[in-house]
Amino acid sequence: MAFSKSFPKKGTRYPEWEEVYLTLEEEIEQEKLSRKENINLMKQSIEDAKSILTEKKLKPYQSDVINMAIALFGKTASHQIYWKEGKAKEKFDNK
Repeated sequence: MAFSKSFPKKGTRYPEWEEVYLTLEEEIEQEKLSRKENINLMKQSIEDAKSILTEKKLKPYQSDVINMAIALFGKTASHQIYWKEGKAKEKFDNK
């Protein structure tokens, strides 16, 4: 099923919504980009968690580092839907 997003057309008094669809190739590309970004964010979250535990003189147990990294990652991760919506908006704006 293709990803789609609705955007309001400009220039009308009452917005008319236009549905923008991503091609399979565009959708796969956005998934790859988001996966790469999420991996980098997780690695950075692990390093940040280690740094915080060290700074606060807490014992850096592996499970504590990972739990903290997951919490940090959850706050900063860009989800695939975000990337797909951005691509759909780009296509809408270029029409």
